[in-house]
Amino acid sequence: MGFLGYSDVIRDGDKAIVYLGYNAMMPLKLSHGTVTQTRRGALRHSDIIGKKYGCRLSTLSGKGYVHLLQPTPELWTLNLPHRTQILYFADISLITLQLELKPGSVVVESGTGSGSVSHAFARTIAPSGHLHTFEFHEQRAQKAREDFEEHGISHLVTVAHRDVLEQGFGIDFTVDAVFLDLPCPWRALSHAKKILKRSGGKICSFSPCIEQVQRTCEELRSLGFSDISTLECLQRNFEHRTVTLPYPNLGKNTTGDGFKQTGPNVDDGCPPQDNVAVGTSMDGGQGERDTDAACRTSTPEAALPLNRQGETDQESDCNGGESRAKRPRLSEGATQDKKGASQSYPTKCAVPWKDMPGHTGFLTFATLYILPSGS
Repeated sequence: MGFLGYSDVIRDGDKAIVYLGYNAMMPLKLSHGTVTQTRRGALRHSDIIGKKYGCRLSTLSGKGYVHLLQPTPELWTLNLPHRTQILYFADISLITLQLELKPGSVVVESGTGSGSVSHAFARTIAPSGHLHTFEFHEQRAQKAREDFEEHGISHLVTVAHRDVLEQGFGIDFTVDAVFLDLPCPWRALSHAKKILKRSGGKICSFSPCIEQVQRTCEELRSLGFSDISTLECLQRNFEHRTVTLPYPNLGKNTTGDGFKQTGPNVDDGCPPQDNVAVGTSMDGGQGERDTDAACRTSTPEAALPLNRQGETDQESDCNGGESRAKRPRLSEGATQDKKGASQSYPTKCAVPWKDMPGHTGFLTFATLYILPSGS
C-alpha cells in the first residue's frame, strides 16, 4: 500500500500510523515477528497484519488500546523524522492552490528537506505528472529517495543532489511550476525563469524573514514576473465551552425587548395623556378619580382582546402595568428560582489557546508571461 491510494486491509511491509491519543501518533513499518513498545503497551506486528485500517487494537497487556490509521501526506507530515524544518499543511494547501497543481503537472522543487511538501505534490500530480526535487545535502537526498521508494511514489518523483544556486537546475524542458525553499531564493530565480513555461508558469518561494521577501520581490520584478503577491498563512486554535451567566435584572418597567421605557408619557404603567377618556381631568386633587377614568374608555369591555393573564390591556394598565410591561423572555435553558425570577442561562464562548504551535513564514507567488515575438 502506498500514499496514492487506499486499502482496506493492513499487509506485511505496510507503513501504518498508530494513533495513541490526541496529538500523539507514531509511524510503524510492519513486519512479522516484530514487537513494538508504545506508551499504551506492546504491539505485536503479527496481530496488526490482516486487520482493517481504522480498527482499534488492544495492546498485549490488555490495559490499553490504539487505532491503526492509513498513512496520508497529512499524517506523514505530522509524524515524519525531521531532518530539516518542514512546512505543514496550512502552508502546503495554499501552495498547491496558488501554483494551480493538478494531475499531469510537471513541478520542480528546490529544497527537498524531510520530504513533507514532496509527498503532497506527488499525490496532487498523480498519476501522469512528475516532480523533480533538488537537495544540496547528499545524505538528505539519499534518505528522501529511500522514503519515496518505500512509500510507493518513486515513479512520480526524481531526486537530484545538486546546488541549484550555483549550478542551476540542469534540465532542458519546461515545467508548470517551481517551488523554492532556500535561504537565498532570489539567487535561483534566474535559473527558474529558464525552465518555466512561457504561457503562465507559476513560481512560489517560502521565506521565514520579511527581508528575504523584499529581495525576492525586487528580483522577480527585474526578471519580468507578474502578479507578484506575498501571503502569510496563520492558524489560530480556539477552545469552545458552555458557560452559565447571570440573567440581567432590568427592572419592573421593561418592554418585550428588554429595554426600560422612558419618556414623558411613561409613569408606572399608566396610559399616556392623549389616551385619557373625554371628560376626565388631569389637574391636582383628582388623582385617584382621574386614574380610574383614564382606565375606562368608551370601547365596550367585551370587545377588547384579552392578554395571557386573562385580562384586557386596560385592566392590566390599571393594575400597575404588570402584563403590558413584560420582562424579557428567558433564553432556552435558563434557570429560575422558586419565585420564578431568572437566575442564569447557558451560552457559548470561545477562547484562543494560550500557546499555539506554528512558525513565521511568508509565501511569495508570481507568474511568468512572455509575449510572443512580433506582438
